[in-house]
Amino acid sequence: MISDNAKIGTGLLALGVCFLFLGMIFLFDSAMLAIGDVLFLMGLTLTIGPSRTLRFFSRKDRLRGIISFFGGIFLVMVRWPVFGMICQFYGLVYLFGQFFPIAAQSMQDTPIIGDILRIPAIENFFASFGGGGNRRAPV
Repeated sequence: MISDNAKIGTGLLALGVCFLFLGMIFLFDSAMLAIGDVLFLMGLTLTIGPSRTLRFFSRKDRLRGIISFFGGIFLVMVRWPVFGMICQFYGLVYLFGQFFPIAAQSMQDTPIIGDILRIPAIENFFASFGGGGNRRAPV
């Protein structure tokens, strides 16, 4: 059973992603992007818990992604949204790259998306993330 904090965190994560998407659609509106960043971080903390979030963002092997992600948030806050979103995107790919093959594997059973994900070029693309056979969620 999912706790109430995880349910609220999932909602905040979704709301944060929506604000980030809308901020990019509205020509990189820095206010919407900043709200999306704050909601995303709050949602992540509530979904997986404060101790696991702190552990996730304090691992030395992911230092490049952590600095890039939080540097991107800082750049968005000081109204450099394009460069900030580029840094955040790089940080997210670096931090959550191991999760992409897991998500792609689980989505291959869905009707329409699964057919697309079974194309050999797309399978090879998702297989290139996460370091080969080490298929473990990053959190």
